[in-house]
Amino acid sequence: MINLSNEKSNQKLPKHYVSIGKRYEKYGDVLGDLGRVVKELGPIDDKTSQLIQLAAAAAIRSEGAVHSHARRAIDSGASPDEIYQSILLLTSTIGFPNVAAAISWIDDLLEN
Repeated sequence: MINLSNEKSNQKLPKHYVSIGKRYEKYGDVLGDLGRVVKELGPIDDKTSQLIQLAAAAAIRSEGAVHSHARRAIDSGASPDEIYQSILLLTSTIGFPNVAAAISWIDDLLEN
């Protein structure tokens, strides 16, 4: 479960997500529980899970989610090369402009 009242964890979560979780506490709890439960359903490790979610974030052109899942993938042991490859693999699926956008967002994160 994502503890929205934990100050340290809030530093990694988008402000809007935290705000919604505080305003609608039960809803925030359910969202946190959903992510945890889905990850526990199968054999995929956390690093791979984050890379999959990073790819999905790139596919829907969500800059915030790309930042979040790239950061979480790194925290789970992914190398920058793995992060970039997970995006480059999408070229024939989501197109170069979407891949280029996601790479620029990852560059923002990794260059800081």
